[in-house]
Amino acid sequence: MIRVLLCDDHALIRRGIRDTLQDAGGIEVVGEVADYPSLREWLRSQQADVLVLDVNLPGRSGLDVLHVLKEEGSRLRTLVVSMYPEEQYAIRCLRAGAFGYVNKGGDADELAAAVRTVAQGRKYVTPQIAQMLVENLTTPAPEQAHQKLSDRELQTLVMIASGKRLSDIAEELLLSPKTVSVYRARVLEKLGLSNNSELTVYAIRSGLVES
Repeated sequence: MIRVLLCDDHALIRRGIRDTLQDAGGIEVVGEVADYPSLREWLRSQQADVLVLDVNLPGRSGLDVLHVLKEEGSRLRTLVVSMYPEEQYAIRCLRAGAFGYVNKGGDADELAAAVRTVAQGRKYVTPQIAQMLVENLTTPAPEQAHQKLSDRELQTLVMIASGKRLSDIAEELLLSPKTVSVYRARVLEKLGLSNNSELTVYAIRSGLVES
């Protein structure tokens, strides 16, 4: 039996994933947490084989969690399940230590297959991600400007382009508005842009958010 821990801040999403995995057979969801502190507390006293992790968590993001687990040498195998398209976060997550990345819009069979693959210690990538990796190896594309952003800067860019105010972003990420403003300023500088409208247009054209 594969023991799975879910980390997602939306209870309805966790319920859907839990039901999907347990209906697949051979998989048991042994815990559910909504953020990084809860995840750390759970791991102090319990164990799981696979962590199903969302990227967009309040406070420390899923990417932050991946970096911490990697630095600690954790043997917990992580599958990122995100609403964001593969082009945006998949490669970053794999480099940060994730064993796989699937989109929340995928079907139930894919999610269960991904968990089983990751539980065996093997990487799981969708055909889209595999194609991206092949293309990068054979014909490396010029690096896009947003690929030079830090994980937190990219997260700030996406949230601004999604229509969120700086105060909302600060509250969601458990940061001060001043800190979020600094991230915004860095993003504008690195992308050579002037305002939020230009950020939004850039994000849409780059496939980081839907129009």
